[in-house]
Amino acid sequence: MGLTDFLQKIKKEWEVLQGENAKDKFFYHENTYPDEATARQEFVRTKQKLFDVNRWSSLPGINSTFHLYDKQGHPSNATKVQVGDYMQIILPATAIENWVTVIEVVEEEDAAQFIVRPCPKPEVQKDAMDGEEVKHFFSEEATSTFRVLREGTKIMGMEIGRDEKPNRGDQAGGRGVLNTLISAGGWAGFQALQWGKITRYYVHLEETPENQA
Repeated sequence: MGLTDFLQKIKKEWEVLQGENAKDKFFYHENTYPDEATARQEFVRTKQKLFDVNRWSSLPGINSTFHLYDKQGHPSNATKVQVGDYMQIILPATAIENWVTVIEVVEEEDAAQFIVRPCPKPEVQKDAMDGEEVKHFFSEEATSTFRVLREGTKIMGMEIGRDEKPNRGDQAGGRGVLNTLISAGGWAGFQALQWGKITRYYVHLEETPENQA
């Protein structure tokens, strides 16, 4: 898919998300620079922030913990996610593991994104009792898209959650009630803070301690 087609697809999707009947979650921040050259230069750093998920854990204040794992389920220090990688997400003040896998990665000069979906714990990290349960409070139909765009002097960061339904079926592995409480309770209240913070980080309105040094 060429950049023009990709941007047209995003524009149509954005219109749907902002429509009156939209049921999916959408979090967004933008930053405008004095000239296009500066915005283009800063967008290189934006894409680095998007793909280096291990650094998301360093954002200040109340924050989830994010760990990247490779396709074999081993901890990874890679600074760019790839299709087939896994992410472990642990919400604040809990020890509950939530796992997603990367199902798409796109990178263009002025646009980039990756998409994740809830999944079972990767094989190397799996405990004997885990089975094939989806280790996430959302069902496996849900997706999260992490996206950044540059248009002229403006840089935009967004997170789009689709089909976010509690994981309480056969694949919940006994976590059905807990998943419902998390998705409809704690996460519902924390979601705007978490993804708002990360989309601010993408567009350089918020920095990690390392970025500030």
